[in-house]
Amino acid sequence: MEFSQIKFDCSHFRNDIPCLPNKEHGVQCDNCNHYSPIETRILIIKLGALGDVVRTTPIISALRKKYTNSKITWLTHSPDILERKSIDTILTYSGEQLFTLAKQSFDLVINLDKDKEACILSNEIKADKKLGYGFENNHIIGYNKAAEQKIITGLFDSISKANTKDYVTEIFDICELNYQDEKYGINQSKALKEKMQIEVMQVASLPNSEKPVIGLNTGCGKRWKTRLWPVSYWEDLIRQLHTQGYRVILLGGEEEHDKNQLIALSTGAGYRTFYSLPEFIALCSNVQLIVTQVSMAMHLALAVQTKIVLMNNIFNKNEFNLMQLGEIVEPKTGCDCYFGTQCCRKTSCMYDLSVEQVVQAIERVV
Repeated sequence: MEFSQIKFDCSHFRNDIPCLPNKEHGVQCDNCNHYSPIETRILIIKLGALGDVVRTTPIISALRKKYTNSKITWLTHSPDILERKSIDTILTYSGEQLFTLAKQSFDLVINLDKDKEACILSNEIKADKKLGYGFENNHIIGYNKAAEQKIITGLFDSISKANTKDYVTEIFDICELNYQDEKYGINQSKALKEKMQIEVMQVASLPNSEKPVIGLNTGCGKRWKTRLWPVSYWEDLIRQLHTQGYRVILLGGEEEHDKNQLIALSTGAGYRTFYSLPEFIALCSNVQLIVTQVSMAMHLALAVQTKIVLMNNIFNKNEFNLMQLGEIVEPKTGCDCYFGTQCCRKTSCMYDLSVEQVVQAIERVV
């Protein structure tokens, strides 16, 4: 066949190696009935923290509905979390990838990351249309009104507190999409899920109980210590759950390991160790409910459709869309340090979020 007959715009084209129709059926571009021309090339830039990447994933299915025959590329710091079957190309942020992107063109670039590096990069990419955030005159800009509004919300506490839209709805507005309860999508291993099911049953306390397994995620990262619930409250919660026959396991990362060991020792809650990210995802999908402060575990629970009781104090609760999977509990006295990393009270407001509130929420949700 002739070089001119190659269908470079086909969704099956893989640059310098045979496409799947060629490998599976032996066809070539001049005699192929699998030709599927790409109509819209889309680049998503969402570098950010892992949790922020996860809660951005609902836009994928909505983009597929709006832009049929599209090719979607996603640039991120967290490639392993993304669901590969739903995204055509996943790129890890690196010098090599930035060089190649600079030489490509897209029909649509969507930058949902406010970091300066992402905004400047978005400016440099060739595209017919851009949505989200860019950079101009040494500051962040919004390519469209919805992005400008999101910037304003992030800059002024009073406006942020008055906001009634959750994050997912806001990013759908930025992407000029209509949110219709699209779900998160993440990379999951079926084999690992089955393996961790056995792990949960072995680790969970009260092995003779048939009640649900409750996962308690005791940490919330290094930055937001103001979100931490007291250890003594976790211990009291576990004892009450045990009394009611619930099986309990402790969740967390390396930062929570020592704390979780001590809590397990004092209460008999199930705990073995901390796990890799793929294992942790599988673990979250094998418990019936997760109690957590605002954390990565919150996003992962929602992604694997596990019920949740979310403890919140320093954020606007309207920001969180729990996908009809749970409810939010907050300190009865409110919180005085909005988005604060240090508590301005003598005693943290998290002491005013009672164990009874959490127990009652668990009973309603589970």
